[in-house]
Amino acid sequence: MSSTPTAATRHPYRWVVLVLSWAAFTMTAVDRATWGPASLAVSEHLGVALAGLGVFATGYYVGYVVSNAAGGVLTDWLGPRLVIGCSLFLAGVFMVLFGETDSVALGIAFQAGIGIFAGCDYSAGVKIVSQWFPSTDRGFAMGFFLTATSLGTVIANAIVPSLIAASGWSTSYHVFGAASMIVAVLCGLLLRPAPDGTRGEPRQAPDLRPLARNRDLWLLGLAGFGGMWGTAGFITWANALMVKGGGVSGVQAGVVVTLFAIAGLVAKPLIGIASDLFGARRKVPAALIFGAFVITLLVFGTRDSLTGFLWVAPFLGVAAYMYSPLLVALVPKLAGVRLAGSAAGATNAFWQVASTIVPTVVGAVFAGTGSFLAAFAALAAGPLVGMVLVLLIDESYTPDPKPVGEMEESIR
Repeated sequence: MSSTPTAATRHPYRWVVLVLSWAAFTMTAVDRATWGPASLAVSEHLGVALAGLGVFATGYYVGYVVSNAAGGVLTDWLGPRLVIGCSLFLAGVFMVLFGETDSVALGIAFQAGIGIFAGCDYSAGVKIVSQWFPSTDRGFAMGFFLTATSLGTVIANAIVPSLIAASGWSTSYHVFGAASMIVAVLCGLLLRPAPDGTRGEPRQAPDLRPLARNRDLWLLGLAGFGGMWGTAGFITWANALMVKGGGVSGVQAGVVVTLFAIAGLVAKPLIGIASDLFGARRKVPAALIFGAFVITLLVFGTRDSLTGFLWVAPFLGVAAYMYSPLLVALVPKLAGVRLAGSAAGATNAFWQVASTIVPTVVGAVFAGTGSFLAAFAALAAGPLVGMVLVLLIDESYTPDPKPVGEMEESIR
């Protein structure tokens, strides 16, 4: 079925929807990233040894992965506006509560609460953006939406250290918790679902059986797992590997990783625009980017000086992040917009599992071999598998009878 956009599919209100969804996703990314620069101050306040700090992050990520899958189903059932507004507001509440805690047990519980509610808005954002943007425009829309994760890291690392120095670590959790609640209220008031021909019908739990039988969605999930293997593994291990295996200082390694992240931030919307201009084709560009990711990881693994790392880092950052907007844009295409929330939640939960496994595997490889190149070769195995799997996807298939937004006249 053709998905040629019409005036009805390009209502100006889609930009309001995109900005609000992006703002909500950015706030959950900021909430998540606040832990990094605040963790040492929290450790001193609660009397937790450095080695025990990982329990707090684990508490967050357990909640985050579980809610990714559950949040997608809730999105298809209750609608993205309700899910984004409520989940972000409650994530903000738990941020404020964490800033008040003097108990390790409650602190872990509050971090798990932040993770549970922060994991819902990704799938809700993907669904409502898919509702408002025709498939031929979703590359840019998803690329812009996904800049939230990189921007959240930048904002937290730029602001939290100053807040801690000025008034203590708890202030950062109070400030970002309150900001999350304000954005949540705005989303609840201003987000609207796009007309899809179901207005007035009772809400029903989604039938997930078509997703379970969708071969291409499974391939997409596995390909994204491979990509996340390389991206999350690099973010987790790059600093330590450069210091231990490359002979640079911690500060110099931080500069290299910052350059890597900035390149990714710029690359996400650009690849989306490019794929939209070339007929919304996502599969082949994604495979080429996976291939470039493999090569740049291996080249990075052969460098042995700060200059060498700095030369390769921008290219590696582009390859490590460019595939994600293409894969996310494929989710509503392969699953259909009506089940886009469930599909986005399930695939992202699967992708995030890679980020929990790869640190252990790469650590074991480096400990066993002592080889800087071997560690990066282990990282490169993920996108290599992803490149093969994404080429097997049939992106011409879509279960949507016709593009949502063409079913009714646009909201006036």
